Amino acid sequence: MDFPEAQSDQSFDFKNIIYTKEGHRATVVMNRPAVLNCLDYTTLRELYQAFEDVSWDDRIRVMVLTGAGDRAFCTGADLGEQAKHCLDKPDAYWKWMRTFIEVHEKLRNIGIVTVARLNGMVVGGGNEMNMSCDLAIAADDIIIRQVGAARGSVAAAGATQWLPLIVGDRRAREILFLCDEIPVAKALDWGLVNQVVPRDQLDAAVDEMCQKLIDKLPECTRYAKQQVNYWRDMSWHATIGHAREWLSIHNTSPEVREGINAFIEKRPVDYAKIRDQMK
Repeated sequence: MDFPEAQSDQSFDFKNIIYTKEGHRATVVMNRPAVLNCLDYTTLRELYQAFEDVSWDDRIRVMVLTGAGDRAFCTGADLGEQAKHCLDKPDAYWKWMRTFIEVHEKLRNIGIVTVARLNGMVVGGGNEMNMSCDLAIAADDIIIRQVGAARGSVAAAGATQWLPLIVGDRRAREILFLCDEIPVAKALDWGLVNQVVPRDQLDAAVDEMCQKLIDKLPECTRYAKQQVNYWRDMSWHATIGHAREWLSIHNTSPEVREGINAFIEKRPVDYAKIRDQMK
């Protein structure tokens, strides 16, 4: 039997991510800065391939996940793609959601410590990618935000499961219901990030943390990660299948149509119209 083997980072022909390996560190960059590093289907498939390769490479002891440019880490789902391919098509959205779930599964169970390098806006599914990483270092001018209740979705692939564990129940409800921006100082206070540094010191801080993680015993670290993942895994696996099914069906609802159309048309969501339809 041939066991899976890692490949050279140069052997991948990725279009929407940048994947590099140097020494004992891998770096994955979501590379769609023109659309704030949002996640389309191609990006998700490429992230999965990169994470899988990292998990097979015995030389790699830490992985950094970040976004290209300085405006956004990741802003969640590509609503342009969803408007074109998924609106009113539950089966199409189900496939997108399944892929999103598989990416999280691979990231959380990658076998090494992962560090989110938060270089810009961390929004919606982007914050769920942040929370799927073990640790996070943020530039001092970023914001974090969940937007589902304001845009026609539910943050059911990480945020509803993990925010209560990370920030506590009441703070999680505030983040999910109000959809307000969370300044990075508050994010640090609430435990959404581990460290905040001036933007020009972000790379140095990430390098320093990575070296500390590299200089640890790999099997002990991997098992510690598995144990610490317990509560996140419990809440995730108890709810994620139901979330995928509900979100796929809900994608046909007037709320989703209004939220996506407002985004595409660059206008405010007409909340009054949706409320009136429910009378």
